[in-house]
Amino acid sequence: MKKGIHPENYRTVLFYDSNAKQGFLIKSCARTTNTMKWTDGKEYPVFMCDTSSASHPFYTGKTKQIANEGRASDFNNRYGNFGSLKLK
Repeated sequence: MKKGIHPENYRTVLFYDSNAKQGFLIKSCARTTNTMKWTDGKEYPVFMCDTSSASHPFYTGKTKQIANEGRASDFNNRYGNFGSLKLK
């Protein structure tokens, strides 16, 4: 390997998903300022994530179905009775 081209701060970092309350250890050079004690009893630099494979709907299978019927049906549901209104 060439010398001087690899990052010097390459270490084990805890990536912690705050939504799923789960974490995973990966070698990384991500900049972190906080540390967290992990289940193995060691303290690691922690990188807080909002979403990971533990909480993302694509990976968990908890996807939301939006607009099952389509846009035309939504328009008709919203404005279909517009012509039938009678003014007094």
